[in-house]
Amino acid sequence: MGLLIHWARAAGRPTQARLSRYRAQTKRIVARVDVLASFSDADLRKRAGEIRWHAKTGVPLKRLLPEAYALVVSASKRTIGLEPYPVQIMGGIALFEGAVAEMQTGEGKTLTAVLPAFLRALLGLGTHVITVNDYLAKRDAEMMRPVYQQLGLTVGCILTPTETKERRHAYAQDITYGTAKEMGFDFLRDRLRTGIAGQGQSQRGLFGNNSHRDPMLRDGFSSDEAPVQRGHHFALIDEVDSILIDEARTPLIIGLTQPNDAGTVSLFRWCHRAINHLEANTDFSYEPNRRSAYLTDPGCRKVLLLAKPNLIDSIDTERIYKHVEQALTARYGFLRDRDYVVVDDEIRIVDESTGRIMEGRKWQNGLHQSIEAKELVPITAASGEAARITIQSLFRHYTYLSGMTGTAVQASREIRRTYGLTVSPIPTHQPCIRLGWPTRIFTNMEAKRRTIVEEIERLLNLNRAVLVGTPSVDASEALSKLLTQRGISHKILNARHHEQESQIVEKAGESGKVTVATNMAGRGTDIRLTDQLCSAGGLHVIATEMHSSARIDRQLVGRTARQGDPGTFQFFLSLEDELLRCLEPKVLERLRRQARPKENGELPLRWARFFRRTQRFLEKMHYKQRKDLLKYEKHRTQIYRRMGLDPCLELTEN
Repeated sequence: MGLLIHWARAAGRPTQARLSRYRAQTKRIVARVDVLASFSDADLRKRAGEIRWHAKTGVPLKRLLPEAYALVVSASKRTIGLEPYPVQIMGGIALFEGAVAEMQTGEGKTLTAVLPAFLRALLGLGTHVITVNDYLAKRDAEMMRPVYQQLGLTVGCILTPTETKERRHAYAQDITYGTAKEMGFDFLRDRLRTGIAGQGQSQRGLFGNNSHRDPMLRDGFSSDEAPVQRGHHFALIDEVDSILIDEARTPLIIGLTQPNDAGTVSLFRWCHRAINHLEANTDFSYEPNRRSAYLTDPGCRKVLLLAKPNLIDSIDTERIYKHVEQALTARYGFLRDRDYVVVDDEIRIVDESTGRIMEGRKWQNGLHQSIEAKELVPITAASGEAARITIQSLFRHYTYLSGMTGTAVQASREIRRTYGLTVSPIPTHQPCIRLGWPTRIFTNMEAKRRTIVEEIERLLNLNRAVLVGTPSVDASEALSKLLTQRGISHKILNARHHEQESQIVEKAGESGKVTVATNMAGRGTDIRLTDQLCSAGGLHVIATEMHSSARIDRQLVGRTARQGDPGTFQFFLSLEDELLRCLEPKVLERLRRQARPKENGELPLRWARFFRRTQRFLEKMHYKQRKDLLKYEKHRTQIYRRMGLDPCLELTEN
């Protein structure tokens, strides 16, 4: 119960005055919906056209909100058979006001997004609804298109395979769905196409806020050269904490393929072999919390004296040292089936917070090639940087910004400081009756996994359904192997099986079902419980480890007990968990010696405090990394704007 209590304290209470105002506005909107019930479809569309005209003639959108939201509610009921609950309307009001609406899993964020998206789109300046993957972008656009069309608006969707001409058409629509990655890369490609320094652009915070119109919409470009995006008026981000925080440590970079000569390939292969001759703490030091390795002076001398192939004789010593350090980092800091998977002889990066493959992404500075050498797959060409932008800088370009998630309160201070957004927790439609069972801690992974399998077996005998959350592909497959040995039927969802994601998650709410999945952040598919499962006590979530952020733990736990359904959760931890790999080996060894386990290898509950302290350490470290990156980007932006250069293209200028 310790984790549950911690989250409750962290959440606090939203400003009651704000909630009271939301409720009062919602009552007026619902009353207007009753009036619109007598309107025909044609009358509804005509009324939508009238308020669109009012918006374009300068009537403040705030005054049009009650009517606009009532129109959306009415259109939704008629076209897709869904009527937003009052709490969804409250969430829509918070989103229009530029807040992050914290709405729990299953509360209907997809439909909630339509309310502010429609209202902001009335000005005709474009609205971007941003999701975490292509599947959700396509699903949400197709699902909500009838609502927008009923009200006279058009909808576009950007997916990874979308061609340039189709992208330009999609951005020209009133509302455009897509992922942050695709919209960010389109932004960068537009800068490369036009070479514009970007002075005077509509931007927030870091770059000022001068105009609603992007100067790249000027004349003089051919249809092929013209930017695909038409400006950055309003962005509404789903799973906002995942995008604005978890992904903010990694800039979006458009690479320039560099020559992959035989000497470079030979260097990566040789470095992988060379590190076998180096001794830890003598020839090199490895910092687990930074995932970085550094050669010592004796290590440098040893590398210098090692026999080398003729192909790398002409490569300077400093470059050799750098790639040896990258080879060490690849070996000790990046694990197969945790940080990446190998698919068709290619290294594919796995997103730490979602467990998904990050298509088209590569590690920089030779790390990706060092991992390829480690896994004995073909060495791909290294990438230089043609253009780059951080997530923080990208979303500061929008005049208006808001977002939704089920887990924002813990990050509310960072969201406010970095993006100027307040977090507004929205009440649930039905009271949450989720129960947390006591955390169990073990000395080793084997004892923990054995106990988890026994617990799953016990729950299945009670007609429960079980969702097991694991931190990596490797952990999910190891547990799957044990379940198979015990004859327990189950489904597995990780970076290898993501194509069947929605089908697997949809069926996880049936009695007797066992689903083993990597991080559940942003899965986007509701787990609907059968009546039989509700009677048996609902879905039980087993968290096999604590993650590097408490928000990710909440995202997993939030899959159970949605919309008033019954449900329970429990954490199983061990002293061999991935969370603890940030600690020095000697510290871990000392902890294991101090442990006084029971016969089954279980430790007292008080050990949970140690795991929470480690998690807080990682949260602070990652926050500092994001803060340092933002500070660097601010400084660089100021310098290059004084020079008349585009910060996004700065590295290409050199």
